[in-house]
Amino acid sequence: MAGAVKKGVKKALGTAFLKVMGWSPKGAPPEDARYVLIAAPHTTNWDLPLTLAFSFVYDVPIRWMGKHTLFEGPGGWFMKRLGGVPVFRSERKNMVDQMVELFDENDTLVLAVPTEGTRSRVPFWKSGFYHIAQGADVPIVLGFLDYSRREGGFGPPVRPSGDVTRDMDTIRAFYADKHGKFPEKFGPVLLRQEAEALEASHPDRESH
Repeated sequence: MAGAVKKGVKKALGTAFLKVMGWSPKGAPPEDARYVLIAAPHTTNWDLPLTLAFSFVYDVPIRWMGKHTLFEGPGGWFMKRLGGVPVFRSERKNMVDQMVELFDENDTLVLAVPTEGTRSRVPFWKSGFYHIAQGADVPIVLGFLDYSRREGGFGPPVRPSGDVTRDMDTIRAFYADKHGKFPEKFGPVLLRQEAEALEASHPDRESH
């Protein structure tokens, strides 16, 4: 009973926040209980409160990664309450392995990954989201915040096939008409390994 009341309160808060901001939900969350959620475009600090509001409305508890030092001290519990997952960079296991283990340990897990890794424009997406999903055998769900339409929510799931370019073509097509608050900061939907593979196959051609 208490859990239902808490969910109701969070949904009401999320709905009220989105209404004040002039935003609306778009798309239904996937049926999968475990998946990697792309958080894009990411161009402003406003992305976090909006994402949390949508998670309240959809009743989808989101987890996110952070350096382990963020969770130390008296404020560490609050970061975890917000869904934070500490990543220990000094351990022998890398970030991808740690997140794959987290999926193995949980029957329900939605791990949000800001694929650009920063609010500034970058030439490539970080490929961690793809390798985590592939290693954990879970789908990649295309989450989005589209400031041009003031809509946010869920796109279709993409199950990593091993054919990175084909999978990324699907992801590129989805984000082609999605715009961040500062569109000029949203770089190409491209992995470094794709650009390197293209350059290797066409050494006399510049990658874009």
